[in-house]
Amino acid sequence: MTLRQRTRTLLSWIDAWMAGAASSFIGAWGRLESYYKRPLSWLVGRLRFAFYPLLAIAAIGWLAWDWQPERRSLDAAEDAVFDKVIKSRPFQPEASKRVVVVEIDDCTIEHFRQLGEGGWPLSRQRHADLLDALDRAGVRAVGYDVLFVDPSTQDPMGDSVLEAMAQGGEGRFVFGASRVDRAFDASEGATPASQAPGAFALTRNAAKPGPKVALLLPYGEAMRRQSGLLDIDRAADGVIRDVSLRSTEGDWGIPSMALRLAAYDSGDPPASFPDKIRINWRSQNRLQYVSAANLIEGKPICMGKRGDKVPSLKGKIALVGWTASGLNDIKPTPISAATNGVEIQAEATAALVDHSAIWMPPTWLKYVLAAVLVLLTAFAFFRGEPANDIDSIFVATNLVLLGAAYAGLTFYGVFFDIYASIGFVSLCFGLCRTWAAVQRGRAVGHEDFITVFDPRRDRWLVLGRVRFVPYPSLDRKAAARRRREYRRRLRRFLYAGSNAVMLEGVVERKSWLHGTLDDLMLLVWHAPDRGHALRLAEQDLDDLYVHLNELDDRLDDDGTIKVCTISALVDDDLDDSDRGERLRLREALGKVLNASEEWPLCPRNTLVNQSEISSGEPECEQPSTA
Repeated sequence: MTLRQRTRTLLSWIDAWMAGAASSFIGAWGRLESYYKRPLSWLVGRLRFAFYPLLAIAAIGWLAWDWQPERRSLDAAEDAVFDKVIKSRPFQPEASKRVVVVEIDDCTIEHFRQLGEGGWPLSRQRHADLLDALDRAGVRAVGYDVLFVDPSTQDPMGDSVLEAMAQGGEGRFVFGASRVDRAFDASEGATPASQAPGAFALTRNAAKPGPKVALLLPYGEAMRRQSGLLDIDRAADGVIRDVSLRSTEGDWGIPSMALRLAAYDSGDPPASFPDKIRINWRSQNRLQYVSAANLIEGKPICMGKRGDKVPSLKGKIALVGWTASGLNDIKPTPISAATNGVEIQAEATAALVDHSAIWMPPTWLKYVLAAVLVLLTAFAFFRGEPANDIDSIFVATNLVLLGAAYAGLTFYGVFFDIYASIGFVSLCFGLCRTWAAVQRGRAVGHEDFITVFDPRRDRWLVLGRVRFVPYPSLDRKAAARRRREYRRRLRRFLYAGSNAVMLEGVVERKSWLHGTLDDLMLLVWHAPDRGHALRLAEQDLDDLYVHLNELDDRLDDDGTIKVCTISALVDDDLDDSDRGERLRLREALGKVLNASEEWPLCPRNTLVNQSEISSGEPECEQPSTA
């Protein structure tokens, strides 16, 4: 045997083995599916369409429970999506032209260490020199992201000079402060909220002196008066996305450093600003940096990655802070796992002075949106709308909402936090879709959901052809609407459970034949004898007439529902094979599809007296518009 022949033999063996394995797997998996689909089918047969309003009530109940501030699981989902979108935007906004970061970096510390000044921390004199250099450069305001809590034991003269600089820059220089843990609010050194630095009333009749607040303030009187909070709140996952602009204490607000700088720059009262903002984070287009050593010495000292040029600082707002490595002042943000604290303060200030903060709708919006979408989804399935149409509308709606959210964040600085709402609704949609699939499986006689037809037991069949014929007086659009309404009601009747099995999907949807045959629905009833099968068909057709003409919206006011039935003996006991049964079933299907004789569907259709190929048209009162 040649190598080629061996290869072909091996490939044939592999192909046969894979075919056999696939067949065995499909058979085993089908049996496994029936173990959980049959109980689900039993449940569907009892709840029927009541499942959809029950699901909507449960979903809205969960949303109401999750709305509590200590839960808000939708917020966590939104934050994760926000981080992805903010970094994957095709365009990012430009960095602020008014805010500059003055960094006390490794180069600055090393420079003064070489001068014999000890390096880190810088002396108070050097901080005073830096403030003086910024003042002479013409800055509009300075935020000092450094805590000067205690006077220096080694540089008392520098303390005095720094305090003098603070007095000279009254209102323009803001120094760092911090909110101490609330457990210390009852301590002796706590400050009444109304007397805290920069405190402002949140209500017209704010109560004085307000609750006591434990604060960590600078040592100097002038620095204390001009201090702002540096505290930053992290999200549940530890990432900083939003920056609080005040600490609310009773009827009083204690401003942050960014808020005091923005209020001074704009002249607006602090109470006019929101309580927090979301920064429009950028992985590129970062803020402009300048090394502190370059400003203090008045010449290029540090020539690192930031560059050696000292930018013009006239009219700008400078944020001073540590960026040197090893000082434990780095925090995770959506753009980086290690963002310097001073950069966060600078970004918050830039967001306020440039009005570039991301606008976000109130938190309740995503819960209301989720509730509305859940109600619409459940209502669509409850009505029995076609699953294909619901799928298309659901996907299109989600794409539009996602596109709007992405475009809003990219081009307008607006973040519609709808992603978690869509995810929650998708879960509910999947449950509705699964329930509808079981309903359809029962209606079409799927063997995974109900006992399959057995020709040896169900020897007689009654096949019915049902269609809706609009009156010629209706225009094309009105006729299409009524035909669609007919199909919806018919589908809902069959999905709710009946004696009939529907034959759906004979013609592929949207194919060239679908427009001609889409008005036909074939129904099949089976029983051991002809009379029993006909009585089942008669019962279902009577119920169907009532269902199609329920309430005041009667279909027979706009058209006629035509029905044609035939009965057929499927098993004749001639042999043990199913070849004859298959042929007779095909013949019966062909006859009911090809039959030209049909009659209006009306109450108390009498089918028992019909021949094996039914004909005739029972007398039925027709609408006057016929």
